[in-house]
Amino acid sequence: QVQVVESGGGLVQAGGSLRLSCAASGLTLRLYDAGWFRQAPGNEREFVASINWSGTSTNYGASVKGRFTISRENAKNTVALQMTGLKPEDTAVYFCAVGKTVATAIDSEGGGVGSWGQGTQVTVSL
Repeated sequence: QVQVVESGGGLVQAGGSLRLSCAASGLTLRLYDAGWFRQAPGNEREFVASINWSGTSTNYGASVKGRFTISRENAKNTVALQMTGLKPEDTAVYFCAVGKTVATAIDSEGGGVGSWGQGTQVTVSL
């Protein structure tokens, strides 16, 4: 049974930074593509970032490009999302997504995702 768990959310002022972490049990995360999505109340789920299993390829949503960085921390078997220059419009529940099979790519629509975490709340205040 695969379980995906996010951590690191919280309340931060605009312009601040937060680092989210995604851990998975039941699989070796370093062999899977992973990504982050977010959803604000009343909004559809939005693609944030993805990284391939080897860490050699990353993709970002237009609204976060240049401010957020996704990375792998293989020694910890985690995937991190470093968020800087946070804006109130970044407020959302952030979900970690893990590919359905080894090396399956995750696209911006959520295609290729096999497991989702429960989400972690990020709130950015003015």
